[in-house]
Amino acid sequence: MAIKIINCDKLKQKPEKATSFGKVFTDRMYVRECVDGKWGDGVIRPFDALELAPCSSVLHYGQAVFEGLKAYRNAKGEVRLFRARDNFKRMQSSCERLCIPPVDVEEAHAALTELVKLERDWIPTEIGTSLYIRPFVFADDRSLGVHAAARYKFIIILSPSGAYYAHGFDPVALKVERDYVRAVRGGTGAYKVVGNYAASILAGELARSQGYDQALWLDGVHRRYVEEVGAMNIFFVLDGKLITPALNGSILPGITRDSVIKLARGSFGITVEERAIDISEIIDGAKSGALTEVFGTGTAAVVSPVDRIGDNGVDYIIGEKGKVGNIAATLSKALTDLQTGEAPDTFGWTEVVCS
Repeated sequence: MAIKIINCDKLKQKPEKATSFGKVFTDRMYVRECVDGKWGDGVIRPFDALELAPCSSVLHYGQAVFEGLKAYRNAKGEVRLFRARDNFKRMQSSCERLCIPPVDVEEAHAALTELVKLERDWIPTEIGTSLYIRPFVFADDRSLGVHAAARYKFIIILSPSGAYYAHGFDPVALKVERDYVRAVRGGTGAYKVVGNYAASILAGELARSQGYDQALWLDGVHRRYVEEVGAMNIFFVLDGKLITPALNGSILPGITRDSVIKLARGSFGITVEERAIDISEIIDGAKSGALTEVFGTGTAAVVSPVDRIGDNGVDYIIGEKGKVGNIAATLSKALTDLQTGEAPDTFGWTEVVCS
């Protein structure tokens, strides 16, 4: 696979600090096009607007997928990627679900590595910051009609980012969503497709209008089993065990979720259960004190503690309000130390791109 590089005529002024998420973008992006099932050569070119016709099929039928991962720069100056190939493998799965010709994992990884090397000076070094990486693929047929497109674009953009939430690692509040559903088995809930996120916006906005940070989704059939949060998988510490909803076909198989489970079991000997979790079990645990911690996991937020869950107009405080639980704090530190190279990686998850 050849990668052409088009130089930038003028470089942007880099921010002194990364204080927001997904607001500022680097000088370059990677673009590759597919025609009739065959991916052409890619190009790294200046970050700029795309030419998109009003009849482009993605605008009408939403045939698009994306991923999210991060690059880190540590005190030694090493630039590291975390489980990048796993993200591209998941992107392949999402592409197949939407009839998009999958991008080869190794080719995508090679393109990302080259792009990150070129943009390494954009990677922030403050604690809690990173270079957020957004690969995405979308259909770009210049005609209407509900069918698999013949033309696609694969693009990678980069953004120096601070904490996902404005309040950083402080605990967030969740509202149990009783009226709307995110996904059902057989749908696209287990894939990172754009439509999933469009469908979740209303519930998220309603939750925020009522003083919560995100919605906590229940299953789409029984409306009683916990699935995930708007932008995260979810974990509970109940009766001393770490429990999380089992992947059932409607829950996204998060890379951070998988990392946390393996860290908890392999490095700390924590009992982890992946199973169906009735929301009544969570509410009862909050009332009795058996539920001592709740936290979400995801690429953007990494580990996000939760200290309040609202349901049917009643708020339930988890642990000590405003305080981060021991297990969440322990797993968060262990994971970020792995990602930045501050701790040895016995799992083989990280790779040094350059220094």
